[in-house]
Amino acid sequence: MLNRFRKYIYAFPIIILFFFSAAESGKAQQYPIYSQYIFNGLILNPAYAGSHVQFSASAMYRNQWVNFDGAPQTLFFSAHTSLWKERMGLGLLVSDDRIGSYSNQNVYASYAFIIKTPVGKLAMGLQAGVNMLSADYEDLNLDDVNDISFTSLNNQLKPNFGTGVYYYSKYFFAGFSVPFLLTNGYSNAELENVINGGIRSARNYYLYGGMNIPLNRDATVKFQPSLLLRGQEGSPLSADINASFVFYDLLSVGASYRNIDAVVSYIDLKLSESFHFSYSYDLTTSAIRAASNGTHEFMLNYRFKIRSIHGNIECPNFYQFL
Repeated sequence: MLNRFRKYIYAFPIIILFFFSAAESGKAQQYPIYSQYIFNGLILNPAYAGSHVQFSASAMYRNQWVNFDGAPQTLFFSAHTSLWKERMGLGLLVSDDRIGSYSNQNVYASYAFIIKTPVGKLAMGLQAGVNMLSADYEDLNLDDVNDISFTSLNNQLKPNFGTGVYYYSKYFFAGFSVPFLLTNGYSNAELENVINGGIRSARNYYLYGGMNIPLNRDATVKFQPSLLLRGQEGSPLSADINASFVFYDLLSVGASYRNIDAVVSYIDLKLSESFHFSYSYDLTTSAIRAASNGTHEFMLNYRFKIRSIHGNIECPNFYQFL
């Protein structure tokens, strides 16, 4: 089995070096970044909906740059399932992001059309929903309390939609997505007279892929390398290089290098047939490290079959792509 993947193992470092050289110029974060997209691809791509076959729900909390005043904090919930004999998937995303005086709530529904191939599945997905942005500057100590540049934004609601494609098989996965296609502007009447458009969201692009490589004859130990590229209009390219080991489909441990600001370690533990618990720690490598104790991210995943929908369909375990 290992011989079958030897050429891919040799090629992976070359691919990493190529993309790393393209991404090295990125040194700033301008969009929410999650570390556990490895265990919950719906964060990045609506085409991921239904890929677990059974009903799958995840709750996540991310506390970024601990001890850094006004640092980002995120609450995230997702759920998805396959329908119609695994030909389609439906999903739901709800998130609450807070950074400093800003808060951003998102609610999105996703749909994936799934095509079965001889060795895998190809999914094409869409998501649609709303973003609500607010900014409260009342607690800031301003030299000029009448400065209209710091006029609060009150729960501005904007629709948006996104799309993506996702291919996955037993040993390989790859995807491309643009989760938010519209570059919505947020402003108030006073601010719009001074700054054209006020605050405007940026369009983001994700390209990623990975492998599942058995390391022994009975596949009780597996190596899972992967790569994620992030692109944002007006910002440099960034990259995550990930590598993890899975033991007996009970435990996964791994690490990531994020070129813009962090080295990440993570672990996932199977608690029961239905529950998994994941934890990751980001060690900040940028100048923020002097004022921060890193980033903690926790996730709990729950999966189960709905008899009337899934019947006797065989479902992949937590660490399988298919």
